[in-house]
Amino acid sequence: MSTNLLGEASGGWLGGVGLPHGPRAGARSLVSRVASAAAELAWPTRCVLCDAPGELLCERCREDLPWLAQRWACPNCGAPFGWVSCTECDASRGELWETRACVCALPLADAGRALALSYKDAGERRLAPVIAAVMACALDEASAWPAADGAARFDASELDAVCFVPATRAAYARRGFDHMEDVSRSLAGMLGLSLADVLARPEAQDQRRLGREERFANAACSTIVVGDVTGCSLLLVDDVVTTGASMRACARDLLAHGAGSVTACALARTW
Repeated sequence: MSTNLLGEASGGWLGGVGLPHGPRAGARSLVSRVASAAAELAWPTRCVLCDAPGELLCERCREDLPWLAQRWACPNCGAPFGWVSCTECDASRGELWETRACVCALPLADAGRALALSYKDAGERRLAPVIAAVMACALDEASAWPAADGAARFDASELDAVCFVPATRAAYARRGFDHMEDVSRSLAGMLGLSLADVLARPEAQDQRRLGREERFANAACSTIVVGDVTGCSLLLVDDVVTTGASMRACARDLLAHGAGSVTACALARTW
């Protein structure tokens, strides 16, 4: 998988739109295209990073994305430069996360932050496939490097489905959608996997204003597994890994309910 996928996902308002079969479907598609064209004239698509017209993420900004080098990243928590000895987790002392590997695409600064906030807080929902493509590119690179168990950090052929860390009730009410559901659906399609909506967090607080210990306490008791995951190997997706509390809690609950393994992936990583 190459960064061509990212270019396709970032494309203009007509990119990737196909015509369904049948006269009614064709008519609906035509109406949709006319409406999209009118909207584009009124509110032209612009790059969320540099404001250039035409694409949600322009070619120049795609080429300049500050990718985290998977070769040097910690296979346990996804932090950069943690391959030998990670300062962000205790993997060097044998205290591994519940996930078998964690792959993060970008640092949560500049481009990574702008993509995350433009999508989930500014309401640019068309960014879902763009973010999914960024994550897919990082997973593709990670497939060349080993996890703690010696196997590749990512291998789509070894996975059954993509699932996601669900939004809290407050976040859903504020945004009107679960931001990782749309990203996960796009990512699952790119990887040829099914989407498994198997987690809920009805009582969780918003993590953004919580400290490190508060995040772990909040995450530890707020996740519910609502689907059968027995024997499944899952790719667990979130937008940002900070302490890893949410990822770890979700992975822990999935494994407790019979999942075979959980591999984690996020758009961005703080450290």
